[in-house]
Amino acid sequence: MKRFYKDVSVGEAQGGWQVSLDGRPVKTQGGIPQIVPSSALAHALAGEWGEQGDEIDPKRFLFRDHADFAIDIVGADRAAAIAKLIGYAETDTLCYRADPEDALYARQQDVWDPLVQHLEGKLGLRFRRVSGIVHRAQPEDTLSTLRQHLEAQDDFTLAGMTAMASLAASLCVALLANDAAINDPMLLWRDANLEEEWQAEKWGRDEEAEAVRKRREDDFSNAQAFTALAVMGR
Repeated sequence: MKRFYKDVSVGEAQGGWQVSLDGRPVKTQGGIPQIVPSSALAHALAGEWGEQGDEIDPKRFLFRDHADFAIDIVGADRAAAIAKLIGYAETDTLCYRADPEDALYARQQDVWDPLVQHLEGKLGLRFRRVSGIVHRAQPEDTLSTLRQHLEAQDDFTLAGMTAMASLAASLCVALLANDAAINDPMLLWRDANLEEEWQAEKWGRDEEAEAVRKRREDDFSNAQAFTALAVMGR
């Protein structure tokens, strides 16, 4: 598609901020006004439009896609979005460990337990750790507390968390990604991929697999940045 606008601007709108192209307010792909909760996020969205060349490249709209998901999908059915996130808690990567006699188990304990323990203390709950591949449900009290916490989040936070939880196969990681106690959120991505890193150290690295993982890492980074921008200055 040819670029069809010259001027990109940001202005206040009812309930937040909105990007305009040649004075026309942007809408989501679902046709809803794309009003976002912070000036910082609106300016990031404007940057995506402004940096387009003569031909519009949809792949460069990283934050736009998250914003549209927040408005069109999460906003339309918050209960479904929260239920999807709770599903990641049921099979959370950080809670499923190798067998205790496996050398990997010790590394998982060292890396994952401090993260899980921090989250437990913050939210006042207890995650069940599982060794092996047999599924064991999380305690109902834990799921109820998680649900209450997620219900208190806005649509944009839920949208960013959904992307991060999907990529990391972990609600714990998504919950921690914007925690003030985490100095470098991207270390969480490394931690979520601990088993892959373990296998790579043991058997060597596959170029194609590494390229896929790098793309997923970039997607995780974008989702984390989107979530941070959505709450900035609020």
